[in-house]
Amino acid sequence: MDIRYSTGPNDVKRYTTEELRKEFLIQDLYQPDTVQAVYSHVDRMVVLGIMPVNEVLPIDKGIDVWANFGTSYFLERREAGVFNLGGPGWIEADGVRYELDFEDCLYITKGTQKVLFGSNDGQKPARFYLVSAPAHKVCKTTFISIKDANKRPCGDTASANKRVINQFIHPDVLETCQLSMGLTQLEEGSVWNSVPPHTHERRMEIYTYFNLPEDGIVLHLMGQPQQTRHLVMKNYEAVISPSWSLHAGCGTSSYTFIWAMGGENQAFDDMDTFGVSELR
Repeated sequence: MDIRYSTGPNDVKRYTTEELRKEFLIQDLYQPDTVQAVYSHVDRMVVLGIMPVNEVLPIDKGIDVWANFGTSYFLERREAGVFNLGGPGWIEADGVRYELDFEDCLYITKGTQKVLFGSNDGQKPARFYLVSAPAHKVCKTTFISIKDANKRPCGDTASANKRVINQFIHPDVLETCQLSMGLTQLEEGSVWNSVPPHTHERRMEIYTYFNLPEDGIVLHLMGQPQQTRHLVMKNYEAVISPSWSLHAGCGTSSYTFIWAMGGENQAFDDMDTFGVSELR
């Protein structure tokens, strides 16, 4: 498991490109028949990339659960949200099997002891993107398809940010302890996300970008509004966004991204916004 310790805005002002990428960028999440894990000390969020090809993969494959969490199993004191970003696959949670097509989601509650991941066709494997947050109460493991997500259209073509926010793991859809997750789809011709730029002083956020062409990129903006930095990101890469950092991006084409939040509250519109002209 890759451990990322928390850092502050004053340090980041002096980071080189290499240091910035090492601290916040998450790459190479999907390796055949492995579970790739990144533990962020920002709100103790965990990101997993799970790609079963020839094997059925347990959630903790290659992870020393006791050493990293001090618990007897992965979700003993955690909840998780999982999206499928690949071919059709399935997740089995304590004996109950859920089929996930592309962009479908499964919320898995605290206290789920055995979680397995599989692909329907190893030639077109599922890519399971999982984010886990600490949890103190048991909720209900719930499947949400992309068609059943709560949809919030926003933005406009003139500003190149017309998009649909699909809320999956969200208070308007289901009850969770603290985790919120959703999927934002930009329309063709739109390239900007999260406009106006904003921070969440009371929550952190993790993004992952996908549906990018092989030669496409997203310039992910981060940092304080008056001290912005950027990361060049490619398909299937993720980024850690601490509460003090804005998070916005501009792509070479339209794309999709998944946002995951954890922290003090679950108020989706609890944000501190900044006009684009204020950024430096």
